[in-house]
Amino acid sequence: MTPIPLRRHLLFWLMVCAATGWDLYSKETVFKSLGGPGNQSAWEMRFFGGVTFEYFAVLNHGALWGVGQGFAFVFALLSVVAVAVIVYWLFVKRHAHSLWLTVCLALIMGGTLGNLYDRLGMHGIRNALGELQYAVRDFLHFNLWGFEWAIFNYADVFLVTGAIMLALHSFFLTEGEIAAVSEPAKPDESKRTDTGMRAAS
Repeated sequence: MTPIPLRRHLLFWLMVCAATGWDLYSKETVFKSLGGPGNQSAWEMRFFGGVTFEYFAVLNHGALWGVGQGFAFVFALLSVVAVAVIVYWLFVKRHAHSLWLTVCLALIMGGTLGNLYDRLGMHGIRNALGELQYAVRDFLHFNLWGFEWAIFNYADVFLVTGAIMLALHSFFLTEGEIAAVSEPAKPDESKRTDTGMRAAS
């Protein structure tokens, strides 16, 4: 089977580092400038005749829209599993031959690692009792014509973008790609025949 080219490895890991790095940098910068959780920016942007945007620092102990509050360690464990599956699927099962899959899974891993960092409490934020907070730092807050969108972060942006790209890829798989995934690689019959003829002679 054809080995994964080095440039594909480099692209994947560079994108993962860039996505994770930007997510953690933006969280640290915004939370520090706002003074911690519960604070919001003094300014508010308005556009499209009813959409507003501001920074609002919150700690999310669950997932998007606060689903699964108190299950940070479960989400952390799922994140570790997701990272292992992505690496295995791309570089052991060799799906990294696809540039599209390499890019979308790099975005997913970058977002996963960014939120995993927070869920493990590595940001160092503590509550009033001095207890370490195992929660994700969210700060991007949109109001869409009166509808309060869930506060999120750049890790969520990368995760959703990667998931959409993955869904699009599944819808537009070619017959050749489906066969390559579903059928094991077969040996080259011409090479086997040629080898047999030489051995017989």
